[in-house]
Formats: sequence, C-alpha cells, structure tokens
Amino acid sequence: MRDDLGAELITRRPVRRVVSLVPSLTEAMAVTEPDAVVGATDWCTHPAGLDVTRVRGTKNPNLDLISSLRPDLVVANQEENRELDVQRLRAEGIPVWVTRIETLDEAFASMRRLFTDGLSWGVPEWLAEAEQAWATPASAPRGRAAVAVWRDPWMVVGSSTFTGDVMARLGLENVFEKHEDRYPHVDLSEIDRADIDLVLLPDEPYVFTAEDGPEAFSTVRTVLCSGRSLTWYGPSLLTARDELESLLT
Repeated sequence: MRDDLGAELITRRPVRRVVSLVPSLTEAMAVTEPDAVVGATDWCTHPAGLDVTRVRGTKNPNLDLISSLRPDLVVANQEENRELDVQRLRAEGIPVWVTRIETLDEAFASMRRLFTDGLSWGVPEWLAEAEQAWATPASAPRGRAAVAVWRDPWMVVGSSTFTGDVMARLGLENVFEKHEDRYPHVDLSEIDRADIDLVLLPDEPYVFTAEDGPEAFSTVRTVLCSGRSLTWYGPSLLTARDELESLLT
C-alpha cells in the first residue's frame, strides 16, 4: 500500500480512526464515514457541524494531540502540509497518507486510491457522480482570467495548480499559467488591465467581499465566488461546476 508520493504504509484496514490535515479531504471522508474522522484542522469547515477534535492548522498541527487520538491513519497533502510534520508523525509510528493533487484528473484518481487502498472503504457514490459532472470539456472559451488569492500583497494562481485546471475546464485561460511560480506575487496593474476579461475573487484563503476587493479594480470585470467551489476537491465537486458556470454567464 503506497500513497501518492510512493511511500509504503502499513495500517489497520479498514481504517476506523482517521485524522485529516486537509480540509477538502476532511469533508470527503466525513461525508462517507462520519464516525471514522476523529480529528481535523481548525480550517476544516465542512461538512457543517463537524464535531471532532481540532488539531490546530494545516501548517502547525499539534502532533502530540494527533498522537493521543490513536489514529489508524493521518491524511495529508503535499502542498497544504509540511514534510517535516509528516516525518515526525511517521517517526512516532503513525501512518501518514500523503496526497498529491494538481489537476481534476489527479484529484479523482487520488481520492479513488485513498478510499480503496488507503482506507479500504470502497469508492463512495458521490465520487463517481462528481467525476461525471466534470467529464465533458468546456462548451466554449470564456476568455482570459486571473484568480486572486491574496491582497496586500496581491497574489494569484500561477502554474501547475488544481485551481488552474478547474479554470481550464470552465473554458477560462489562466493568464498566469506559464508563470514560474505556483502562486506568484503581482502588482495590481498586472491583473487590472485591458487584455484580461475577468478576475475571480474567492472567499478563501483571503476573504474577498463586495466591500473588499472589487473596489480596487478600475479596468477589468471582477466576480466574487466560493473558494470551496474553486479550490476544493471532494463532495464540493458535485455542485462546483454549475455554481461557477452560473457566475460566468
């Protein structure tokens, strides 16, 4: 049994106690086997009413608290979590399954492997339905766009990201797709310019609102959107495509 990075794991199967350090995957597992998730980060906001032990953040998890929960498996992500924390947990004898997700296809394949190989729960019905919802290509090009993820300083979605692939599936050309950084810092003038058709302003990680974000732009059209729909993989993918496409019309 190997995770997305090829690390070999030995753990109880099926997994009955899991700690998740990835908000998207917390929702995915809690929706599928609610009683199995015993710990999650402070950023794990879904499903609503999730009542589990909170183990701090994705970048600074409380490793002693995680150990005290006696998990059969800890689930992490290469981008969201620190390699050092993964190594320290493994040094304590705790199996850690690390995912690597940069595209929609990778998300579906990774989650299938997690549920079948890592957790031994089988493929959940919602996962097959979500994969079908994203199976068809975009009906038509929707123009050049950027996604801002922070301001002061401004940061955008760059190359090799899950969000960038979601944009492509929606028919949007990410103007920073070829940037050398995955989340580059930019000047406002680089995204508020005439050759960009749209700037998406999600509500996470920076909480853009009607009063905080759109007012900075004088040239390009901006659209507020759900960060969960744009950046999360998991059950949110069931409705994300329709939600995002409705904002682009």
